[in-house]
Amino acid sequence: MQLIQTVIVKQILTEQSKQKLLNKYFAGKLQMQKEYEQLQFELKKLEKAKKYQASALKTHFEKELEKRLDKEKLYEFQIEQLHMLPLGSELKEKEVQALIEVNVGDDWEKVMGQHTIIIKDGKIEEIR
Repeated sequence: MQLIQTVIVKQILTEQSKQKLLNKYFAGKLQMQKEYEQLQFELKKLEKAKKYQASALKTHFEKELEKRLDKEKLYEFQIEQLHMLPLGSELKEKEVQALIEVNVGDDWEKVMGQHTIIIKDGKIEEIR
């Protein structure tokens, strides 16, 4: 019989992976800034057109602007945290689903134990 189990994928922090993550976070932060500016522009454009009720329009756009600011702050926080982490640290990257084969007589605790895949610079380093 086969079961589906969640497996955690962790990444070992190296110079290369750290730089990749920094680039990803900076790109995300820049994207949030662009979206924020675009939303501000759209709000002004729609306010001038006066097709919609100003208060409802402003409320909707303020929520969206706040979301972008929160995401940008999250990217800043991630960048700060990444600078503090020493090389060799293990970072949880994601979770994936795996098929696990179970047979009569298998040790249930072993089968249901948490499995982890360790990746270093894009290559599988270890399976725990």
